[in-house]
Amino acid sequence: MEENDLITLLQKGDEDAYKQLFVKYYSPLCEYASQYISDDDSEELVQELMLFIWETKENLVIETSLKSYLFISTKHRCLNAIKKNQYHERIHNQIYEKIKDQFEDPDYYFVNELTANIRKAIDDLPETYRDTFILSRFGEKTNAQIADRLGISIKTVEYRISQALKILRHSLKDYLPLLAFIF
Repeated sequence: MEENDLITLLQKGDEDAYKQLFVKYYSPLCEYASQYISDDDSEELVQELMLFIWETKENLVIETSLKSYLFISTKHRCLNAIKKNQYHERIHNQIYEKIKDQFEDPDYYFVNELTANIRKAIDDLPETYRDTFILSRFGEKTNAQIADRLGISIKTVEYRISQALKILRHSLKDYLPLLAFIF
């Protein structure tokens, strides 16, 4: 089948045309993509491209040959994937540089334990106290903003926060000297 006929049938939603497209180009596109990225990533990338073509088939505009369109699209997707990976790697390295000393610090593991216990204690709060507390301490909302958002009075907000703090102090009494900065 000629490319123009294949494109026309594909745009009309012809599944056989799509299958022909897939069978004809999938392997060569994967091989081409693997010149830029890993084999596993290249297969996933080509699958996403094929899915994109099927999902946008009605609006598909190909001004070059179908083959050129597919290979150029694959190349652009590979370059975007490389940029994304470089960005993630750069961020990972920055984070690592900031925290690498913590891994050598024995208190680091204690902080992880503390963080887990704080999360659990907050999760164990009654729902209304928990929501109000989270908005206050982590959402950086004023009592008036919380009251407005939850549709309650400012006094109720103050009561819920004080009750949440009371429960948390009891739950985390072993860690209280370290928690002064949070509560």
